[in-house]
Amino acid sequence: MIYRLFVASLVVAFAARSQTAPPHPTILHAARLLDIESGKLLTPGEVLVLGERISEVGSRVTRPAGVESIDLGDTTLLPGLIDAHVHLFLHPGAEDLQTVQESVPQRTILATLAARDDLMAGFTAERDMGTEGAGSADTAVRNAINQGLIPGPRLRISGNAVDLLGGHEDAINYNPEQHILSNATYANNAMELVSVIRLQFKEGADFIKIYETGRDSFRDGHFSTPYQYSQAELSAAVEEAARVGKRVAVHATGEPGTGYAARAGVASIDHADQLSDETMRLMREKQIFAVPTFTIFEYFADHPASPAQAARERQIIAFHAQEFRKQLAAGVPMAAGSDVGPFPHGTQAREYELMVKYGMTPLQALQAGLLNGAKLLGWQGQIGALKAGYFADVIAVEGDPLQDISALKKVIFVMKGGVVYRR
Repeated sequence: MIYRLFVASLVVAFAARSQTAPPHPTILHAARLLDIESGKLLTPGEVLVLGERISEVGSRVTRPAGVESIDLGDTTLLPGLIDAHVHLFLHPGAEDLQTVQESVPQRTILATLAARDDLMAGFTAERDMGTEGAGSADTAVRNAINQGLIPGPRLRISGNAVDLLGGHEDAINYNPEQHILSNATYANNAMELVSVIRLQFKEGADFIKIYETGRDSFRDGHFSTPYQYSQAELSAAVEEAARVGKRVAVHATGEPGTGYAARAGVASIDHADQLSDETMRLMREKQIFAVPTFTIFEYFADHPASPAQAARERQIIAFHAQEFRKQLAAGVPMAAGSDVGPFPHGTQAREYELMVKYGMTPLQALQAGLLNGAKLLGWQGQIGALKAGYFADVIAVEGDPLQDISALKKVIFVMKGGVVYRR
């Protein structure tokens, strides 16, 4: 075990020093290769990589002069995985306490380690859904990855999420005299939303994350969650982001907030426990993605602070799974996002398993995660499939994920942009 960890650390250390694609062409060979769009397996499968891009894909590709061949044996080649809902600045433990007790520099260091762990688990692209009180520190992490200074996924970042006074992420469980800061940035009306959005973009955000509902409860057996912003306020936020070619994503678990978000035209509704028929229709027509985040609910149910919390989390999971099946039947577009951070980074392939458990086929889950994930992150035509011209973001897993989606937890090879990070 110590030897394996040592080898893995050497791979990461080497990649961190030399994050440029090798000058010579590389062929990746494996027993299988999944065409994510058609759902067909090529046997065997090969990928020819030139620089940071894929040059050719097939059962046997061209062998140019000076090519290096990497034989990955009885594995399946896949596009790098995508997680559309992560928190690099969180780790397991009391969420409110870590954001109070840990400095932003300390949290930034931990975020770089989380980015490395996610990459080593095969996640080559992610959307960071808020630094939870660390401001625009995720700009530095994204830029360091892009500059080849540290290993990590391709990132879309939002900086601090946006919330209202006394809202979902406000520090409402502390002595008011201590003036504990919110984990999000306050905006209490449309004018303030526009001001905050402009500041977030100035500090490097790729998109805006807004808390639209919370906190959730079951009342007399019915799910309930108060909305935070009106439809008009969300529309002002969406319009301001669109002014500079960017988009808004919302934390929204139920009606009427989910409906307000859909009518405003957000990019995604994350969690999406409850969607009305009208909201589902709008999401289908506007191609607004639901991001179910099952894994975080499961983790909280398995690691409760009390038996009452465990029962509540199990109730939410059962309700969410029931609603998820309705959403699939209604044709709501889905993307895969785990909400990793409160549970350990590098373990979020579980999200794909749970999407299958609650109603998808393995191929549907993979297409949601990869094809839809690429669209949601704004990298369609660049990532999410193994095709000529795409970035050479390639992983190899043991087994066949079309037969057993848990194969995604058995990643033995990771390449991002033509650079090998795990082998």
